[in-house]
Amino acid sequence: METFELVGVIALVIWSITTHEVAHAWVANRCGDDTAKQLGRITLNPLPHIDIFLTILMPIMLIMTLGIGLGGAKPVPVLPWRMRNPRR
Repeated sequence: METFELVGVIALVIWSITTHEVAHAWVANRCGDDTAKQLGRITLNPLPHIDIFLTILMPIMLIMTLGIGLGGAKPVPVLPWRMRNPRR
């Protein structure tokens, strides 16, 4: 893979993970749990969503050993008892 393609893939993965986690935080906030908002996790800035192990170390180790990269972001904290309708 060429450098330009690699940079594009990395940028797309970071954007996807960030928007996915922001969506979780936004929905939790709309349902009444403002924990993620208080922690500053409703932002498109990828830095609050980076987890050292899941986002950086695990993909590097998997690429070096298996040839595929899987990873994730820091999970959004949700407290179900703070929601207006927890069963929903």
